[in-house]
Amino acid sequence: MVLLITYDLNRPGQNYTSLHEEIKKAGTWWHHLESTWIIETDLTPKQWYERLVSHIDRNDNLIVFEITSNYYGWAPKEAWDWLANRRFRH
Repeated sequence: MVLLITYDLNRPGQNYTSLHEEIKKAGTWWHHLESTWIIETDLTPKQWYERLVSHIDRNDNLIVFEITSNYYGWAPKEAWDWLANRRFRH
């Protein structure tokens, strides 16, 4: 499944390296937008939320969505190539 992870980190100067390192554990990820990651995983959005919530502050926001092959936007060619090679659930 392919998930979109997006967040607002509301504490200036806070170090969110551990959040980024946890997301990278998905193994297959794309991160071109500052606070958005797309990952390929066997875990559910809820399972990823539970993995990540301890890496953010209480006043931050975090949402994890499952995405489908129905997407559209403006991004570099390598982003579209990456998405084209993912296994979306239908």
